[in-house]
Order: sequence, then structure tokens, then C-alpha cells
Amino acid sequence: MTDAPDDHTPPPYNWQLQRWRLGAIFSLILLSIAVATLFSMQEQFKAQMTHMQTKLKSVPQIKYIAVLMDDQHLPAQLITFDPQDGRLQIQRLNDTMEGRDDSMQLWALDDSGRPLSLGVLTPKLKTAQLPVSDRILSQAVGLAISVEARGGVENGQPPRLPYLYTGTLIQKAL
Repeated sequence: MTDAPDDHTPPPYNWQLQRWRLGAIFSLILLSIAVATLFSMQEQFKAQMTHMQTKLKSVPQIKYIAVLMDDQHLPAQLITFDPQDGRLQIQRLNDTMEGRDDSMQLWALDDSGRPLSLGVLTPKLKTAQLPVSDRILSQAVGLAISVEARGGVENGQPPRLPYLYTGTLIQKAL
């Protein structure tokens, strides 16, 4: 037997192939992290949207607004309507108060000027609320306040005295 060089020597180690393998493994790890991050962000976005929708439902939405003016054309009452709770919010803008035996009564006026009582305001409060249906306000073009005897006029009766404040009812785009 002769000592001949071994023809079966392993080829030199292929570092380039090893780099490709490591690069592929590293890319798969990065891709997995990116996909997991994407799903996590999508879940966070859904949770934020649900939270914001819930929060938006609790924020008052003003559908109608009116500024009632006095006889000198100065703002006297700010009236807004939130359809979510079905109440008019009435805010006094001046210091006029009713007398001891008087009540202020709020009226909805239709396009021909016919009044419909919406209720009697609580005396001496800067802000008050009255329950009103959206259907009644949708038919009104204006609001007015009159001073009446304590307790207001009976249902179905027109105001006894001239209007103290009047204004146009404006439907606001939600």
C-alpha cells in the first residue's frame, strides 16, 4: 500500500452558506416579531376605538340651540337640547328674576306663531333643565319665555302676558 493522498477529503467549510442560513433565521425571527407587533397594535387600536365610542356616547350632543333676546335685543337666555337625554338646558345670561308670585314659562312657537308650553322654569336658578321630546322641537321655529302667575298657565292655554324673551330655534348639524 502506498501512501496516496486521500481523495475523500472534506471540502473546505462554506462560510457563505452559513451566512445565508443565519440571515434566513434572523429574518424569520424579525418577521415573527413584526407580525406579533402588528397583531398587538391592531388589538390596541380596536380597544381604543371601543373606548372612544363609549366616551363619545357620554358627551352631550347639542341638536338644537336658541339664544332668547330681551326687548333691547340683548341675550337673556341660552337654550340647548341634547337628544341623548331628551332635556332642554336653559341658562340665564342676565340677572332678571321673576317676582315672588310669578313664574317664567317656556314656549315653543310653530311657523304660524302658535305657542305650546314646554314647562315652567324653576325660580331663581341660573341653569335649569326641562324634559322635551325631539318631535315637539322639530316642529318649532322659535322659543319664547313669558312671565305668568305662579305655576304658569294651564295646559292648552296661551300665555296671559306678552313674551319677555324670544328667539329662533336653530337645528345644529351633529
